[in-house]
Formats: sequence, C-alpha cells, structure tokens
Amino acid sequence: MLPFDPFRFGRFHNKQSHDYSKKDVENPQPGSFGKLPELWEEDDHDHSAKKPKPANGILFPTTEFDQQQEPVKDFHNLDALFHDTTPPFRSYQMQELADIESQYTELITPNPHPKMTETPEAVGGRKLSTDGVIRLGAERFVQSRSSTMNDVTMPSHPYGASFSGISDREAKDVELIENLLLSAEKVEQRQFERSSKLLDWCDGLSYSLGNPIQRLVHYFSKALREKITRETGRMSVHGSAKKQLSEMEGKMTTPNPTIISIYQKLPFFQAGQFSAVQALVDGLPGATKVHVIDLSIKNGVQITILMQALLSQTNCPIEHLRVTAIGANSKYKQNLELTGERLKSFAESLNLSFSFNVVMVEDMLEFKEDHLELDPEEALGVYSEYGLWGMLAQEGRLESLMKVLKNANPRVMVVSEAAANLNSPNFVDRFTEALFFYGAFFDSLDDCMDREDENRAVTESMYLAHGIWSHVAADGPERVIRHVNINVWRKFFARFGMKEMELSMSSLYQAKLMAEKVCCGSSCTFEMDGNCLILGWKGSPIQCLSAWKFS
Repeated sequence: MLPFDPFRFGRFHNKQSHDYSKKDVENPQPGSFGKLPELWEEDDHDHSAKKPKPANGILFPTTEFDQQQEPVKDFHNLDALFHDTTPPFRSYQMQELADIESQYTELITPNPHPKMTETPEAVGGRKLSTDGVIRLGAERFVQSRSSTMNDVTMPSHPYGASFSGISDREAKDVELIENLLLSAEKVEQRQFERSSKLLDWCDGLSYSLGNPIQRLVHYFSKALREKITRETGRMSVHGSAKKQLSEMEGKMTTPNPTIISIYQKLPFFQAGQFSAVQALVDGLPGATKVHVIDLSIKNGVQITILMQALLSQTNCPIEHLRVTAIGANSKYKQNLELTGERLKSFAESLNLSFSFNVVMVEDMLEFKEDHLELDPEEALGVYSEYGLWGMLAQEGRLESLMKVLKNANPRVMVVSEAAANLNSPNFVDRFTEALFFYGAFFDSLDDCMDREDENRAVTESMYLAHGIWSHVAADGPERVIRHVNINVWRKFFARFGMKEMELSMSSLYQAKLMAEKVCCGSSCTFEMDGNCLILGWKGSPIQCLSAWKFS
C-alpha cells in the first residue's frame, strides 16, 4: 500500500478556536441539546494521562503498516479521518479461516445465557455495572407496583431487590433509576405534578458530568420534563424534531473531531464497520467491476475500508469501484460531494480506479431506478449503515426505497442498524427499553473516554440527548428517531422476497480482530441471532449486522 501524503487531503472548513466551560456543556441554550460549535482546536495540554494514546491515535498490530505511515498529530487534517481510522484491510485464506474458526467458535455459536451485568472491583468484592444498576432499579420499580412477588416479570437480580451487598453510591444510583421510572409512569398516568416532584429529586442527584448513571438520568429527566411541557399545553423550548434531525444529519456528513474521536474509541463502531465491509465483499465474489449504493455514506470512512478490502483480494484484482451515495436533503448535497472528492483522493493514493456519484432527492418517494445508472458489467451491492431507521416514521418511504432496490437486483445488501426495540407505542415500555439501550452507550463512553473529554460531552449532550428526547418527549410524526430489532427487520425484508445470508467466518473475525485492537475492546461482545451478528457492550446489544439477497 502506498504511504499517505498528508498534503494530499484538504483541511477542515471554518477551522476556528473555541473555549468551552462546564457551564457550556451542562447548560446549553434553549432549543438545543448541548448545541456547541462543530470544531475546536486541540490545546497543548495533555488530557490523556489516564489513558495513554499511541502516536497514530489507534495502535494497530501490523508492523509493515506502522513503518509506512507518518504519525498524524493534527486531527483537523482530513488525513486523520482516513489514515488514523482505517488500518489496512486483510483478507484470509482457507487454512487461516479454519484456524480462526477453532479459536473463535463462540462467535458462531448462539449464546442462550445472558451476560452477567457485574464487573469485578479493583480490590475484591463485586461492583454493579451500569446495566446492573438499571436492572436492579427497574426490578425495584416493578416490585413497588406489585402486590406479590409472583407479579414480578423481570429476571431476578443476584443482589435481590434490596441494597444488601452494594455501596452507598450504587444504592443512590439504583434509587435514581427507580424514581426515574416512577416519574415516567406518573407521566403516562397524567399525574404530572407528582412526576415533576420525582424529577426534582432526580435532578438533585444527577449531573451531566457525573458517573454514567447520573449522566443518563440527567438527560432522561430533561426529556421527561419536555414531555410534561408538551402534554400540559405549554410552550416547548425545543424546536422542530425534524429540523434537529436535519442538523444532526449535516454534522454526520462532515468530518469533525467528535465523530472521529467516537469512532476511534468505541470498539463496537470499528468492529461493526469492518465486519460489514467484509460481508459486502463476500457478497460480490469474483467481481472486478463493483458498484456500491451507499444509503448513508456520512463521512465515507466505510468506503476507504472497502477500497482496501477489494485491493487485498489476489484472486480477482479490482478494475473499478463506483459508489453512488443516496441523500434526501439537498441542503447537504455539497457535504456529500466533498466526501466524494476526499474519497477520490484516497483512491488515487491507492492507485485504484474510482468514480463517485450523488443522487439527491427531496423525498424518498422520488427515488427511481433510473437515478442509479446501472451497468450490467458491474456487480451491484447495497450498503446501509444506520440508513433505514430514519424512514420508519415516514409513511411509504421505506417501502418505496426497497421496491427500487429490488428492481435493481443487487447481489447483496448489507444492513447495520441499532439492536434495540424503541418503537413501542407503550410509553413506559419504550422508556425502559431506551434506558437500557442508552445506558450501554453512557457506560462505554465512561470506560473509553475521560469524564472531562469535550468530545464525550458533545456526544452525550447532542447526539445521545437528541435520541433520548425523541424516544421520550416526542410522539407521532415528531418521534423521528425510531429503532426496531432484527426480528422486525426480518419480517419487513421478507415482504420483498429477501433472504438472510450467512456471515462468513472472515466477516466475524474482522469484528473480533478490530475490537481487540481498540482500548476497552474486551468489553465489546458478540453473539449470533440466527445469521445476524449482534455487537454489544458488556452483553447489552448495541448494533445488529446482517446480509441479504433478493430472491
């Protein structure tokens, strides 16, 4: 692979310096979830004393790669996006895969037993994980509503429903979860005054820069207060949900320090992306001309991985790669075009023939097969990384998209979506599911990033908080963020004659390998649900990865 030229790539746009205080993060302006400027300069202080970093941002095991690359210290150089986040992609021969299978048989064996939700303390004893705190708090909540123990529907927790055997801090966290759930129940019962009093208590013990439970409760409490405001007919301080989602989409389509930092430090993102790309390559065997339709290209890191994956194949050298990026917001067309320019530069550095096209429609109902300019000589694949959930709240859009893709007849469609069922019409059920799902994210951020990390604060106050707000405070069309689990997707895809494909051992190993190379990767868990790979954090499902073909 050719060495990277740091001057080949452009620079971030509107590069500017910003100073942030705790007040900026804790008390964002009304109408925004921690809406901070997109970019800031790294200062000269060392914030990484607790968690040392290798020179290249992520330490990859390939000695040859380390010798080829120059350290990248400026994360505002676009080199940081492609260089630091994409190690060379390795393909595997049959004997290697046989050895891999013997080492990682747990990856392909469904695990019927749930993961334990406790982690060892540094010095003896046991310590509740974030999931364990939520589970115990939820169990206490259920028991408080039940007249007999026979009514309890949640699995029994090792500590029981009492505070025996846990620290005072953990006991307070459990109480926080219990009272937060009680408040949600009072909202559903339209007992808003009682709910508000419970939230007052929660707010006194939660904190946006505290431990994972305190942070989690802080944002869920804010969302519950917003729901009370809406239910009582008062003026909401937040703008349109669709507008906020559009703004988030714009940020996701431009490389920025927060996105890069999260991608580098949370192991399940890299693990899922490398595994998904391998599944895409596996679905296009023997192809020398490849056309990939990307339904959510964002900043395009996955395409750089795909380029390296295709070039690593020795049995069928790639002649040309064409990528079509689909967008449904013309406001960000320029962002996608800039992504294309960066990808073209990256392809040139690899001496890869590459072309890029943007298909922009204002409404997915307008998307037609003619937009794709299909070539019968090209092997067609579809890649969707969190590209479908946004259409769940838009009547007919997802169905219309799938009809077009079915007519295009791709060899494979790779789908990565959230492994959560956050679309229940029952408010308390949806609230509880969201609490567990986002609890895993807050826990992973706590393990993988410093508590004062600005990128962590932005992730929590902007991206995660907006998701929480959508699940908790919004209803109807305003609830624009919706997630469903793999079983729901299976039923939906079956309507279009799609059949789930088995993920290869190489695809599974890519996930395992990448998790091992990232700090905290040992907490990244893998389980199989049929042919679907479930990536999780300490056993809590985060992402589901599956591959499909049209029959």
